[in-house]
Amino acid sequence: MSALTSQADILLVASSTIRKLRLRIIPFIFLLYVIAYLDRVNVSYAQLKMGKSLGIAAAAFGLVSGIFFIGYFLFEIPSNAILYRVGARKWIARILVSWGLVAMATGFVQNLNHLLIARFVLGLAEAGFFPGMVLYITLWFPAKEQARAFSQFMVAQVVAYIIGAPTGGWILDHVHLAGLDSWRWVFILQGLPAVIFGVVTFFYLTDRPRDARWLTDEERRWLEDQLARERAEKQSRHHLSEWQALLSPRILHLTAIYLCIVLGIYGLNFFLPQIVKGLSSSYSNTTVGLLAAIPFVIGGIAMLVNGWHSDRTLERKYHVMFCTVTAAAGLLLIPFFRHDPLLAIVLLCVVSIGNFGYIAAFWALPQLVLTEAAAATGIALINSVGNLGGFIGPYIVGAKATESNVTQGLYLLAASFLVATLLLVLLPTEKVRSAESLAPAPGPAGG
Repeated sequence: MSALTSQADILLVASSTIRKLRLRIIPFIFLLYVIAYLDRVNVSYAQLKMGKSLGIAAAAFGLVSGIFFIGYFLFEIPSNAILYRVGARKWIARILVSWGLVAMATGFVQNLNHLLIARFVLGLAEAGFFPGMVLYITLWFPAKEQARAFSQFMVAQVVAYIIGAPTGGWILDHVHLAGLDSWRWVFILQGLPAVIFGVVTFFYLTDRPRDARWLTDEERRWLEDQLARERAEKQSRHHLSEWQALLSPRILHLTAIYLCIVLGIYGLNFFLPQIVKGLSSSYSNTTVGLLAAIPFVIGGIAMLVNGWHSDRTLERKYHVMFCTVTAAAGLLLIPFFRHDPLLAIVLLCVVSIGNFGYIAAFWALPQLVLTEAAAATGIALINSVGNLGGFIGPYIVGAKATESNVTQGLYLLAASFLVATLLLVLLPTEKVRSAESLAPAPGPAGG
C-alpha cells in the first residue's frame, strides 16, 4: 500500500509541476512571440501602401522582406551562446527592447535604402529570441512534454498573423495621426509593445527550475531529477560539446531541412496579402487583412493538433513529413484556381496546415541528440541558417512575380517543400526517450 501511495504521490507531483509550467511559462513567452512576429511580418501589410509611397517594386520588396534574415543569421549563434551564459531573463529583455525601438524607428524611413538598413538592423536586434525560447523550453519541460509545449508557444506565429492581418489593414485604412502616412503607424504602433514587455520580462522570467519560487520543494526536486536523467542519457549516446554541435552531420541535416521549409513558408507568407488582393479588385485593405487571416487560423489548429499527436505517439519525423507534402500539394494547385476566390482561400488553408503544422514536431527533433550545452549553439545554427530561407523565399517570389501573377514563384516554393520531404526520408529515425522510460522515478523527498 505504501508503494502504491508513493507512486500516487509521484504522479500528483508530476501533474501539478507540468500544470504550473504551462500556466506560468507558456502564456508569457507566447505573448512575447506574438509581439516578435508582428514586428517581423508587419512590412507585408505596410507594403500595400508603402510601396507606392517609397517607390518600391515587387522585386525590391522581396529584398526588403528578406534582408531581415541576413542580420538575423549573423548574430543568431553568438546571441544564443550569450543567453545560455547570462540567462534568459536578462538577454530576452535586452532583445525585446532593442528590436522594439528599431521597429518603431522603421516608421520614419524616407527611402528604400533607409528601409533596407532598418530591416537589417531589426534582424540583428531580434537574433537569438526564437532559438533562445526553444532552448528555454527544453530547460524546463521533460522530453515527452516538449512537442505540446513547442506548439502552444509557436502557435503565437499564427496568432500574430491573425492579429496582424486585420489590425494592419485597419491601421492602413483609418490611422493618419500627426501628419504621418498610415503605413508608418503600422510600424510605430506594433513596435511599442516590444519595448514595454522587454521591461516586464526582466522581472517576470525565471532562468532555471532551481530558481523557481513558484514551485514547491517537491516539485522542483521532481523536475530537476527528470531533466537531469534525460541530459545524462543523451550525453551517454551523443558526446557533442557546445561547438561540436555546429559540425554534427545530424544537425547539418536538420539545418538543410529547415532551410527548405522556411524558404517555402516565408516565400508565401510575405506575399499572401498581395495574393489575396489579386483575387478581386473590389477588396479593401481591411477585407484583404480579414481574408488573409483565415489560413492562419487553420494553420494554428493544425500546429496544436500535430504537436499533441506527436507527443502522444512519441514520433517526430513523419509528423513533419506529412506537413511538407501537404504544403507542396497546396502550392502546386493554387495557380489553377486563382480566379475562384473561394477555392483559392481553401487551398491557402491547405498550405497553412503544412506551413504551421510541422513546427512542434520539427523542433522536438534536435532535442533527441543535443545535450543542454550543445543545444544553445545547435538550435541557433538550425534556426539561423534555416531562416536564410526567409531571405531567399520572398526574393524568389518577388523576382518571379508580376503585378497579377506569382505562379512561377509558387511552383518554386512547392519544389522547396518537396526537397525537404526527400531530406526527411533520408533522416535517421531517433526514438524519443523520456525520463520515465529510463528508470523508475524516485519518490519526492520526505515521501
